[in-house]
Amino acid sequence: MPAAPLNSTLPIVAAPMAGGPSTVALAHAVASAGAFPFLAGGYKSPQALSAEIEQLRASGTGFGVNLFVPSTAPVDATAFAAYARELEEEGVAHGLQLDPSPVIDDDHWREKIALLVRHPVPVVSLTFGLPDAADITALKNAGSSVLASVTTPQEARLAADAGVDGLMVQGLAAGGHSATFDPTQLPEPVDTDVLVRRVLQTVDLPVVAAGGVDGPEAVRRTLQAGAQAVAVGTLLLRTDEAGTSATHKQALGDPAFAETVLTRAFTGRPARALRNGFTDRHPQGPNAYPAVHHLTRALRQAAGKAGDADRLHLWAGSGWRNAPTGPAADVIRRLAEGAGLT
Repeated sequence: MPAAPLNSTLPIVAAPMAGGPSTVALAHAVASAGAFPFLAGGYKSPQALSAEIEQLRASGTGFGVNLFVPSTAPVDATAFAAYARELEEEGVAHGLQLDPSPVIDDDHWREKIALLVRHPVPVVSLTFGLPDAADITALKNAGSSVLASVTTPQEARLAADAGVDGLMVQGLAAGGHSATFDPTQLPEPVDTDVLVRRVLQTVDLPVVAAGGVDGPEAVRRTLQAGAQAVAVGTLLLRTDEAGTSATHKQALGDPAFAETVLTRAFTGRPARALRNGFTDRHPQGPNAYPAVHHLTRALRQAAGKAGDADRLHLWAGSGWRNAPTGPAADVIRRLAEGAGLT
């Protein structure tokens, strides 16, 4: 099997976490401890992403950039309008009037691909499906290794056929958005190490595994399954260098939150979050990403600023209770030492 295209001392990756948590400071911190960091390109303007890339590049740190592959699925306008009406009272709580017209965009896909072709980075990872093969080829020809995020062996086969260099294999226990190619269906609820073995029986590509990495034992188990590296996300959310909102950080440490749920309520795509009032009040959000993301964005921003954890998207993996405060480098070191990697 070819080696994973990561030039880090440790087989540990800081997962890209869009919307704020992934920062240049977090990337520096985890790299200083020997892990491989990713910048989250999702939701950023090409200009903002370019600035972050150049900051990190100047340090000499090896790193990757994650992009969201645009959705081509049509939005059911009737279902979307009904959901907008359902959320009206949530907006009123923060003095907002939510726009019932669906907003669809491609997250500046063409501009970001052009940026990464002009100014290549070591690794580019793709989430939410596969783009045109020409885009993968362009990134590879520019000198980047391309990884595709997958959630099933079938998706792994499609990614391999598309010519990617490796896979980010995401288990269902992962926090935040599921990388599933088909957001109308949830992947089978199997442990990440089991999923890694199934993927490696299907394709001969290097694997970085994510989901349910809540401590050293999970790192050991996943590496033993055949992953060449493991990605951690939730364990970094409360660290000093993470850009996670104060409301989100506080909720992750609040014993009042008792479980995580998979929900479409906040963005129209299945994502794992702490169960709160919003997920309970709106258990059947429509399959309409990114339209629902844009519908609720101002509400979520207001809730975060106001300390309203009841209406905030509290992304969290199944092992959120193990997420510590303090320096991110300490999280990486504890994982490495506990897993016998140092």
